[in-house]
Amino acid sequence: MRLRADIWVSAYLRRCAHEGASAVLRRRGAPEAGAIFVKIDRLDGSAALFGPAPQSEVKDGYERLFARLHSDPWIAPAEADTKLAREIGFDPDLWIIETEDRLGRTFFDVAE
Repeated sequence: MRLRADIWVSAYLRRCAHEGASAVLRRRGAPEAGAIFVKIDRLDGSAALFGPAPQSEVKDGYERLFARLHSDPWIAPAEADTKLAREIGFDPDLWIIETEDRLGRTFFDVAE
């Protein structure tokens, strides 16, 4: 059984606060199973955007697995926002979390 999206988001926000990163909920999605997208802003003009990994990447033992949604390691924050706007057009029930961390830490499992 998969953890509800609202519970995962709440735990992620607490984890970021515990680690000294600032994270805010930008958009509330469907509580039970909304897709979660996380924007990591390094506060130096670079950002990364993560979303649900394709099911082919998900392995046993992972509650949620995320994938970087762009080919470059870091992109401009405005480009990440453009990608998020496009995602909202596909799925209005998604969650968006924005994390500000100068080290660019994710605090979740990323598909390689």
